[in-house]
Amino acid sequence: MLAIIRLLFIALFILFSGLFGLLMCIFIPFHPNHVHRVASWYGSVATILGVKIEISVAPEVKDGPYVFVANHQNSYDIFTITKAVPARTVSIGKKSLKWIPFFGQLYWLTGNILIDRSNRSKAVGTISKAAEKIKRKGLSVWMFPEGTRSYGRGLLPFKVGAFHTALQADVPVVPVCMSTTHDKIKLNRWHNGTIYIELLAPIKLSAKDSIREQAQNVHAIMQDKIKQLDAKVADQESK
Repeated sequence: MLAIIRLLFIALFILFSGLFGLLMCIFIPFHPNHVHRVASWYGSVATILGVKIEISVAPEVKDGPYVFVANHQNSYDIFTITKAVPARTVSIGKKSLKWIPFFGQLYWLTGNILIDRSNRSKAVGTISKAAEKIKRKGLSVWMFPEGTRSYGRGLLPFKVGAFHTALQADVPVVPVCMSTTHDKIKLNRWHNGTIYIELLAPIKLSAKDSIREQAQNVHAIMQDKIKQLDAKVADQESK
């Protein structure tokens, strides 16, 4: 019964937030904080799911702009890690998102960038577009370098698009690490524990070094931090 109530709430939330968000975009078009605002709405749904979100930010993370790189786990990300999306940030998502009723149109109209992964030349053009948006408007970009959800398989290997974007825009990369959520959220369970999200110190990339090796270095840093966050969750659950 609890699961049905939660699913009904989520459906209504997506409907009404989509309608309200679309109106917001019509009357206040292209505002740089639209994505942050809508992401915070979606992040608030975590409470309905019985999840507590704790976010910590490294003191070195200022106003940006940055390229944020986050681990991508499952469909619940839309209600969890979105809570950590800073102001003046847009994300890059697959083009097919545009066709999801209400959410897709809102995702597009709030200023997020859509990428056609099936077309390499267009995908490269999207990276250049994102870099230009960073330089011209001073916006940060949020990306999931794994390119897909991990579904409990740990942190998957990184694609290098996010790192090319950071190099082209000449901005640092900020790793965003979230504790493992796979098999942690049960719709029929009242309390689903705490999820920890941490924004690490910015990492400046070098055009002189291998982009792939630098991506692997960031991957190793994030993998280690996620293990630490998971240990924190396990310690809390054992009490």
